Parts: sequence; C-alpha cells; structure tokens
Amino acid sequence: MSSATAGTAHRAAGGGMAGVRGQVDIAVLGGGIIGCLIAHEILRRAPEASVLLLDRELVGGGASLRSAGLHIPRGATATVREMARFSHEYYRKLVQDRPALPLHPVAMRVVGTAADEPKMRTDYLPEAELTVTSDLPDEVSLPPGAAAWSVRGGHHADVAQVTRALTADLRTVAEVREAVRVEAVIEHRDGVALRLGTGEALTAGKVVLAPGPWLAAPAWRAMVAPLKARVKKVVALHVGGRPAPHDAAVIFEREDAFLLPLPERGHWLFSYTCPEWDVDPDAPSRGLTEHNLDEAREILRRHAPAMAAGRLSGRVFCDAYSGTGEPAVRALGDGRVVFAGAANGSGYRLGPAIAARAADLLETGGS
Repeated sequence: MSSATAGTAHRAAGGGMAGVRGQVDIAVLGGGIIGCLIAHEILRRAPEASVLLLDRELVGGGASLRSAGLHIPRGATATVREMARFSHEYYRKLVQDRPALPLHPVAMRVVGTAADEPKMRTDYLPEAELTVTSDLPDEVSLPPGAAAWSVRGGHHADVAQVTRALTADLRTVAEVREAVRVEAVIEHRDGVALRLGTGEALTAGKVVLAPGPWLAAPAWRAMVAPLKARVKKVVALHVGGRPAPHDAAVIFEREDAFLLPLPERGHWLFSYTCPEWDVDPDAPSRGLTEHNLDEAREILRRHAPAMAAGRLSGRVFCDAYSGTGEPAVRALGDGRVVFAGAANGSGYRLGPAIAARAADLLETGGS
C-alpha cells in the first residue's frame, strides 16, 4: 500500500485534508458499518496512507441505520464460519477496549427440530456451546416436534451509533465527507478518477466500493454487474410488550427469522425473510404493506401467537445479497477497485472480516 507524500504532509499539518489537492491514496465509497471498518483497517495497516471516506448521506445511514445489529456466532458455509470467527474475536476485543460502545451481550435460544441438530452443530462456532434447553422467553412456545438450544457469545449493537463513533475516530486521521455523491468512477493507468456531485474531481490510487444496497448507482453499476448481486427488501417488525433485560433472543432455524429483545427501545424486534427482490433501495421509505404483515404473522402464530395478535409497526429497508450465501469481496477491472459487501443481511456481523479481506486485496493488487 502506498504512502503518499500528500498524506504524510497532511498529518504533519494536523487535521483536515485541505493539502491533498485532488489526490488521495485510497477512497472508500460508502459510510456504512462496512465502509467505516474498511477505512479503519486500511489505516491500521498503513497509518501513513491518505484515506477519504465518502457517503451519499450521513455516515451510519442506509442499512446500518436500520439494522438489527445481531451477532450470531455461526456460518452456513466454511468461509462464513471463518469470517464469523474473525469478527467474533474482533468485537470481543472492541468491547474490552471501548466498553461505552452500544454493543450489548444477549442470551440466545435456537428453535428447530431434532433433524436440524447435526447441521446446527456444524454451523455454530464451538464458542457458541450449543446446549439443549427448555428455557425460552415467556412469549415464545415450542410448536409440536420442535426443540430448543441455548447459544453463548451473541450480542446486538446499535449499528448506526457504532459506525458514527468509529467514524469520529477516523476524522482525526482521514477525510470524511457526507452528503457527497459520486457521479463517476473511471479507472486509468495512473489511478481511479472520481467525479463528485459537488463538481469536484479527484484521483485515488485505489478505491473500495462499499455501497450497501445502492448497487445500481450509475457511477459503478456496470463495474459491479458481473458480481450478479441483487437487492432485497428487508422487513423487521416492532412487536410485543417491553422485554426484560435478561430476555433471550430467539432464532427460528427453519424460518430464517429471529426475535430480538430491545428493552432500551421498549419492544421486541421480529425479523423474517421477506422474499421481495430487485427493489429500489430508495423505495422502502413507503413503509410496511399488508402483505408484509401477513407474512410475518404467519410465522409469529406458530411461535409467539400473542405477538401476532397485536398491532404491528416496524422498519423497512434494503440490503444487497450475493446469491452465494457468502459476502462478495472482489477486485474489479484492473484491480484498482475493490468491491466489499453483498453480505446477505450480515454486514454488521461479518463486517470486520469483510474489512480485512478488502484490505488484503488492496495490498496484493487484487491477486
């Protein structure tokens, strides 16, 4: 990774990057949790590098603002398990170093059937200590033929607040710009040209694309098309009465859904897999639909019927999915541009590992 003279001079001057004059070593496009973690990882490895973090709105917006931030120590493939283990250790150390960050340990229960247990014991990390249990939150009942297991090592986070806290650190060593759109990303032999919505132009030695669900932005739509990633609607409902601080999150293995207690907000969050694909990421602002509520209630009636009977509200947004079940961290074009994302709803959970892999590609030139 290069150590530009401009970046070094900037640090000697202290604060801001007014001296960079349209050139930067690495530009990270996207200020969600993944982009923020990537910028941190780049500077951890190369403190002398000049780094620019750009976002189309405020950092910590988009999917990061609306994410449940649930960390589950598991992975459905060997690659995702490796990434989950890396991220699990990263967050464990982060909590030790910065206990004031809003990362909250949470007990976990998994509901499935005896037939699910062999795969569960493969998917969940050894740290999870999967153990048969009958201890479930009062609101949850086991359907006929179902069983429950306890899981250790889970937590949930206010992802937007974590992102903004980490970005506050970045502002002392990098340039962070918000409400700045990127209109064009053009590779050339001397680097990557960026044209901004503000009318500015700059050249980056390398670029990381971490756009969240905004895969179809004109500036990079053609570049990311070969990844075949897609955008899916995400629906999470706010249900039930105020959970107690000791209540456990419940993962419904067969439905790919979960209940998360949010005592600090005064409600439970129920996330289920909404099968609406190829959605405009700006469209979910129109809110929940009757069909969304019907889909969610069908699952809740099996596991938490009292929650299904109440009036429901929630959050609606989009996220990017790779189609492989594994995040997409890939060099594009001539290797000066790296894509990092399409994490299949696990951007926070796997973010540290995604950041490390993106930094690896920057160092190796995509090889």
